[in-house]
Parts: sequence; C-alpha cells; structure tokens
Amino acid sequence: MGQPVSVIEKPTGRAGVLRFETNRSLTGMGHERYRAGTAVEGNRPPDVLARRLFERGGVETVHIYGGVITIELAEPDESGLKEIIEDLYTYYRPGVEPTITPSAE
Repeated sequence: MGQPVSVIEKPTGRAGVLRFETNRSLTGMGHERYRAGTAVEGNRPPDVLARRLFERGGVETVHIYGGVITIELAEPDESGLKEIIEDLYTYYRPGVEPTITPSAE
C-alpha cells in the first residue's frame, strides 16, 4: 500500500550524473544536498530518500529540489535507483505485515 511515485529519467550532459523528475515535490522550494559518508539526519521525504540511495551503494552525492533528484554516481552502475525513488511512499512491502489497530466501538 502507499502511493507509488511516478519517475522519469532525464538525460544530463555529464557522465555519471543522473536526473530524475517525479510527479510530486519532495522539498517544496528548498534545495537539499547530501554527500556519501555524511550522516543524513531527519525523517522528511528527501532525508529518507537520500538514506535509501546511499544504502544501495555507488552513490556519491544526492541533490533534491522540488520534484527533481540529481544523483552523482561513485560507480557506473545505475541499476535500481529509479525503483528506490518510485517506492518512496510504498509503506507495505511483500512479507511485511501491516499493523491493524482495533476500532473503538
């Protein structure tokens, strides 16, 4: 369950730099920059996304502005990045039991 994020990969002029555009704003009007090896604090959507991208490995920097995510790769493997972004708001994954709260009657 949750809401999949629609993601389109756009070309860039630099090798090793990827740009993705989403159907929703993740930062409002602010810029968020993250660098590998630096702790990502907070639980806002851009923070969670940056952590997930770094956990995948092979990512040097992440810049998020509104609905645009720019990723600089440390390694030439871009597999799985788009899927990480698309799954940002997917809360229940296969094998995960959802929490059911009993209703008050």
